[in-house]
Amino acid sequence: MSTEAPPVAARQLRRVAVASAVGTTIEWYDYFIYSTATALVFGKLFFTSLSPASGTLAAFATLGVGFLARPVGGILWGHFGDRVGRKAMLVLSLVLMGVATVGVGLLPTYAAIGVWAPVLLLVLRLLQGLSAGGEWGGAALMAVEHAPAGRRGTYGAFSQIGVPAGLILAQLVFFVLGRALTDAQFAAWGWRVPFLASIVLVGVGLVIRLRIEESPVFARLRAEEARSSRPMLDVLRERPRALLVASGSFVANTAIGYIFLAYLLSYGTSVLKIGRATMLVVVIVGSVTWLAAIVLTAAWSDRIGRKPVYLAGSVLLVAWPVPFFLLVDTRAVAALIIAVVVLNVGLGATYGPQSALFAELFEPRYRYSGASFSYAVGAVLGGGFAPLIATALQTATGTSLSVALYLVAVALLSLLAVAFIPRR
Repeated sequence: MSTEAPPVAARQLRRVAVASAVGTTIEWYDYFIYSTATALVFGKLFFTSLSPASGTLAAFATLGVGFLARPVGGILWGHFGDRVGRKAMLVLSLVLMGVATVGVGLLPTYAAIGVWAPVLLLVLRLLQGLSAGGEWGGAALMAVEHAPAGRRGTYGAFSQIGVPAGLILAQLVFFVLGRALTDAQFAAWGWRVPFLASIVLVGVGLVIRLRIEESPVFARLRAEEARSSRPMLDVLRERPRALLVASGSFVANTAIGYIFLAYLLSYGTSVLKIGRATMLVVVIVGSVTWLAAIVLTAAWSDRIGRKPVYLAGSVLLVAWPVPFFLLVDTRAVAALIIAVVVLNVGLGATYGPQSALFAELFEPRYRYSGASFSYAVGAVLGGGFAPLIATALQTATGTSLSVALYLVAVALLSLLAVAFIPRR
């Protein structure tokens, strides 16, 4: 069966593009406010029986545990996405993420309910991980499978920009709260506001997603009765190399991405003693760069191919971690901005073309399963415990060089996987 999408009306194309971008922005806003709160307050509020350093480690561990649920979510959402449809899974994933995120905002702290506080926090983080495991695959395929021939990279970017856009939105909310509230007010109740506000955003996202039509590629599969009855098993049997290549190519992006969006904030405020507002602005500048790089490199991949773009970004991710931390450790704002801008160009080049690449690696009848599982495995291997590992390395060695060398090793692993991407 052809991987090309049948012609789609321009109005429907615009609606799908907006739904992919807005829906994933909301979904990842929910996911990233947890990461930001982990760096800022969770260690103090939910692990108060531990030392400050141990509390930070424990908080980052809950961040990592959420990643362990993502392959399960990828398998579950992938199976039903290939059997029932892309649209239904997109709606369900957004509802689950919203429930888990609002639940965190309502959660009592350790001072109120003792050990049950971190336990419940862990459960809600696992639910977020389940949702994230299937969200990306559905949003990416809806965009790519509606795209006109030769523009899959460009349209696939609409699902990709949700990550930096969600991060920007999350950082802006925390920045405004940090400026409006005292530290005591923020710790007492202010941190809950971004989580509770999620219910409004999820409502908007649901309205948008319910209005889009099913992917034309899946609709044709259903009409021709060509759907796989066991998509995950089929992809494991027929495309094991594609699974390895796709998963491996994502390891560096997600590891370095989570160092940027979660660890850098904690490292800057607690180790380098830079003001929280300054660090939030630096992260926002990097996120805007990431978003722009995603759009540009996705369109570029339609012209020259996915592999050359990935190679350029992967080489940059190998070369930049050491200069990145040398610049960050100066504590100078200009150096910090240069560090994150260059880093996020590399992240954009290894993320912008991803929707199109993963869709092209797998046959339509098991595409949701293959793409979601690869994305989730890459996220676990790379980003799952990257902030925790970075914190442990910094604590044990007293130098950021150890963190930089860890990122170089991870980036080399992905560069090897990228070398095996088939040229199309």
